[in-house]
Amino acid sequence: KAFAPEFYYDTYSPLWQNRPRVYGYKLQWTQMNPGAVDRIMAYRLGIRQTGQQRWWEQEIPVEGNIQKGELITHNLTELIRPEAYVVRLTPISRFGEGDSTTRFITYSAPTNPHLREFVCSFEEEPVCLFTQDKNDDFDWTRHSAATRDTKYTPNTGPSGDRSGARQGFYMYIETSRPRKEGDTARLLSPVFNVAPKNPYSITSPPAYCFSFYYHMYGKHIGSLNAFVKQKGQSTSDAGPVWSLSGNQGDRWRQAKISIHPVSSFQVIFEGIRGPGIEGDIAIDDVTLEEGECPDPPSNPIRGASAHTASSIWPLSVTLFFTVFVHQR
Repeated sequence: KAFAPEFYYDTYSPLWQNRPRVYGYKLQWTQMNPGAVDRIMAYRLGIRQTGQQRWWEQEIPVEGNIQKGELITHNLTELIRPEAYVVRLTPISRFGEGDSTTRFITYSAPTNPHLREFVCSFEEEPVCLFTQDKNDDFDWTRHSAATRDTKYTPNTGPSGDRSGARQGFYMYIETSRPRKEGDTARLLSPVFNVAPKNPYSITSPPAYCFSFYYHMYGKHIGSLNAFVKQKGQSTSDAGPVWSLSGNQGDRWRQAKISIHPVSSFQVIFEGIRGPGIEGDIAIDDVTLEEGECPDPPSNPIRGASAHTASSIWPLSVTLFFTVFVHQR
């Protein structure tokens, strides 16, 4: 029978946050003496929460022959935060099951998550590790339409979150007094790690699709800007990748931007107060995924104010900085 596999414990940033209550883990292993027995056709993967008795099992098929030292990868998804798990791995050949090996997986909140898939709908506190910029004029506010006070802003802001639920949460800027025209509020994402690029590779930096929904309704709407700040940059030096100004109607719209960072980076949302109190701007369902953005939304991205030049979709920005600065 086949020898036991050996888990690999030095995986670069193996844990990622899928959604507020769910996390994923990149499981890797090698096979001990794969050539000493008949070909391994699959692995039986068992997983259970610590303290529980029930195992959940699945088979992971293997194509071709496993080489000595070959690193095999399988992504565990839908793990419940903050539960810990026991993982059992058993090789299977035509002679049956081989020796098993087990390991533990524990959750720890990622402070600098490796970017595979990041999804934030602002439904829980803390808000997906987003933070307020301490050097702006005021803060973004987490709110739901079910509890929002519209006494001073009756003709602005959304009537529900992006899904239409009044109980759902989103982030917005409140532009009532004492706010004044030109005041800015900036919301900073966690720092995302980009896997190191092979210095001998001639391929371009990896692509990521940055997507979010925005709501800009009211006759005094100012501007909403999105920036990408790479390692070694100050917030003021971050390059804008998306910008929109003026009243866009009482509806949620989607923006998608392909970015190509060459180092760890943050996404920054900047809301700028317009000339009056009817200028609330909201964002919801922020996502970052590996790969280029698919077909963009049908609505073009335009600035309604006179000083804002129209921009034509798709807006695909490749970011290269001279400052030197990671699934489901």
